[in-house]
Amino acid sequence: MANIIDGKKLALELRDECAERVLRLKERGVEPRLDVVIVGNDPASQQYVNSRLKDCADVGMLSMTHVLEAEADQSELTALLDALCADPAVHGILLQMPLPKHMDQDEVLSHIRPEKDVDGLTVLNAGALFTGREGFAPCTPSSIMHLIKSTGVPLKGKNAVVVGRSIVVGKPAAMLLLSEHATVTVCHSRTEDLRSHLERADIVVAAVGVPGLIKGDMLKPGAIVVDAGIKRVDGRTVGDVEFESAERVAGYISPVPGGVGPVTRKILLKNTLTAAERANGIG
Repeated sequence: MANIIDGKKLALELRDECAERVLRLKERGVEPRLDVVIVGNDPASQQYVNSRLKDCADVGMLSMTHVLEAEADQSELTALLDALCADPAVHGILLQMPLPKHMDQDEVLSHIRPEKDVDGLTVLNAGALFTGREGFAPCTPSSIMHLIKSTGVPLKGKNAVVVGRSIVVGKPAAMLLLSEHATVTVCHSRTEDLRSHLERADIVVAAVGVPGLIKGDMLKPGAIVVDAGIKRVDGRTVGDVEFESAERVAGYISPVPGGVGPVTRKILLKNTLTAAERANGIG
């Protein structure tokens, strides 16, 4: 039976680390602050934003919310982002996605300075990740790496398979694994014979959003399996990995829920604190 990678426990450890960093910043006269921008009143998006604000409060970090009407002109949003970027009191900016259809997402994101893009969504931060330079990676792939590293298994030379190639999870996860000297294969909806790739993988990252796609008999015994998929099926939250069968084969496995999600929320706080430290020449 696999060892369970407990995301809730790891998230608590990160929360304590963040709370200590907040105190150290405040002792030096710096009030770390995350500003959240949301366009429209979608209930799911509002719930997501509220949970992020609660996370900030839990570690003593200041947070502000800016809400625009769904019908707001794109220029109103970009003007707000420009103002937040110019404000030295703001260290991190989180723009809630998706944006209304009348807005150009790429153009809007270009108005967030990379040093305040704590969700790692801008092209400049993507380029920094690709070239190995200082920047912010998206929070979910950063969480995936945190879970993998928590196993203590050296990643150098390991065969890793990332199932999913989205720009916010799959691709950056592959780049982060490469930075740790793993040998990485990226699979997707057009990959032929997914099983053959998985059977050779020491590390499997599932991030495609297809419930139960990966079965236990597709895995290499002892593999590290991190499931970043999430769907509601028959009233239950499930991932891309069929947990029951995979647990019998894997060496380590993250559950859904309780794996990647809790850590992702704390990575956003870590990134904001890093941004505050960099802005003030600390660390």
